[in-house]
Amino acid sequence: MTSAPEPTAAWRPGATSGDVLPSGPAGRPMTPGADGHGPEGGAPTVTIGSYPDYPSAQKVVDYLADNRFPVEHTAIVGTNLTLVETVLGRMTTGRAALLGAGTGAWFGLFIGLLFGIFTVGNWLAVILVGLVIGAIWGAVFGAVAHAMTGGQRDFTSASSLRAGQYAVTVDAQLADQARQLLGRMQMGGSRPANSR
Repeated sequence: MTSAPEPTAAWRPGATSGDVLPSGPAGRPMTPGADGHGPEGGAPTVTIGSYPDYPSAQKVVDYLADNRFPVEHTAIVGTNLTLVETVLGRMTTGRAALLGAGTGAWFGLFIGLLFGIFTVGNWLAVILVGLVIGAIWGAVFGAVAHAMTGGQRDFTSASSLRAGQYAVTVDAQLADQARQLLGRMQMGGSRPANSR
């Protein structure tokens, strides 16, 4: 004889964290762990070194790999992230049209090549027409898009994330092995004072 399944508690607005959460598009969400930081992300890790720049951290992981350390158990973690937006120059409607023309020309070239493959006659003319039409429409769209900003974005820029520090972490069970290898790296990298 089978027993009826136990009824599940329904979510209600204002529910405390111990109550059931509502299902989302990807299924039922997981409740945060006891520390409030969510579910565990894998094996516990240990930081074996912190470095001021990425190439230094990369050099450490490369050294570990060269010495047959299982580097699939390592990670380079950037902390103190900063978003840096580097201004590249002034943007005018003319420059926006020129950049749009370049982008449109590439798209027009692609379309022209696509149609040129199936053309029986002069396929070069089809490619050139596609390129020219793409450049014209790209210039129009670029100029209109810039004009619609109303002068609030009259510059071009590139954004990048930069970390203040880079930590090399390894799985806890491999931390001693990694530290021993790093000790050899530091001893091999520095010359003794009495050597000539």
